[in-house]
Amino acid sequence: GILGHKLPWTLVLLGVMIAITLEMSGIPSLAFAVGVYLPLASSTPIFVGGMLRWLVDRWLRKHKFKDHDLTHDALVAEGDKSSGVLLASGYIAGGALAGIVIAIMAGWPSLAPTNERLASWANAHNPFFAGAHADLLALLPFLILCVLLYLVGRDVLLAPVKKKT
Repeated sequence: GILGHKLPWTLVLLGVMIAITLEMSGIPSLAFAVGVYLPLASSTPIFVGGMLRWLVDRWLRKHKFKDHDLTHDALVAEGDKSSGVLLASGYIAGGALAGIVIAIMAGWPSLAPTNERLASWANAHNPFFAGAHADLLALLPFLILCVLLYLVGRDVLLAPVKKKT
């Protein structure tokens, strides 16, 4: 690597050329690189979030802002102010905090008995905890979070209160 002065410059230059080609094509190279680098389990929720944002923006363009003569950049700016973006940011922050709590529980030796009790309880009382159908249990709350995000983005739920002037 860098510290051993043996960096594979051929691969670095190949990456630079790919990034330049992507940027010239109008594709954000950073988003592409993250998609290539992250495993599918990590990048799939990012893709689903992007699709939800696209659906919400499409709905807003056709319904909420149809009478406004807004440019594409103005529509994107309006979408960035939506409650859906705030909720999605909360999802990210909540996931980060949950990851920290899980890491602390896994790394703290005095919490090992608690972790073992939780795991044995889950194995005994939850048929979806292990086995072929283990991921189905996680899919249900994920779908609920997606529907909630879509509805909040469209201002169907938790719409901001408009102040009367």
